[in-house]
Amino acid sequence: METLETQPTSDDGDLLAALAAGGDLNDFLGDLVRLAARHTPTAEACGLTLARSSGAVTVSATGPLAQQADERQYDLDTGPCLEAMRAGVVVRVDDMAAERRWAPYPARATEVGVRSSLSLPLVVEDRRCGALNLYSTQPGAFDEDAEGTAARWAGQAAGALAVALRIADGDDRADQLLGGLDTRTTIGQAVGLLMAQERCTAEQAFALLKLASQRRNVKLRDVAAGVVESFEAALPEAPARW
Repeated sequence: METLETQPTSDDGDLLAALAAGGDLNDFLGDLVRLAARHTPTAEACGLTLARSSGAVTVSATGPLAQQADERQYDLDTGPCLEAMRAGVVVRVDDMAAERRWAPYPARATEVGVRSSLSLPLVVEDRRCGALNLYSTQPGAFDEDAEGTAARWAGQAAGALAVALRIADGDDRADQLLGGLDTRTTIGQAVGLLMAQERCTAEQAFALLKLASQRRNVKLRDVAAGVVESFEAALPEAPARW
């Protein structure tokens, strides 16, 4: 790829607008959970859980429903979100009122209004690191179509986290990330845009930037800035924030 320029596509419009809007990784993940809930018609709330040395934590949520549903699982150390994260499997709950797994979590979930949920694992660098969790106040909200839609957003979350971990320094990278490390800089934006345009992994996109930097003998950040600028120049207007 000669110029490392990228253009927006209709299928990725909302996500690319979020990537180009700037801010840090937390801003992007906030946009992502809102988009996941919006584009999964039966979902009313969404939360993103990551594992860290001290236990699971919700790093982004659309509101109190997802936040409370997540935290009740952490308090009990059991639930569909934690099973998805630990076992690396998709976990669907059709009706919390009739659910017998993970007791007493289902009763605690219904207390805050959750009747059904869908949890998808996040795998980064071959490591199970978290889960994307969708919630509804109605039973039977999530079918196979909803699962397919949600899987796309789980993949985008994993890709964004992979970018952050590739850029971050230090031994305890996940804890640095959750501690507020600013990894969604120009480099992170450029990698995300290349992932969407070239349909490649975060590692492959990052490698493209590094290769261009080496060949041109310019800083990686400057190469990344060119990618972001070329995308923004092709937009009809400035991308909106959510």
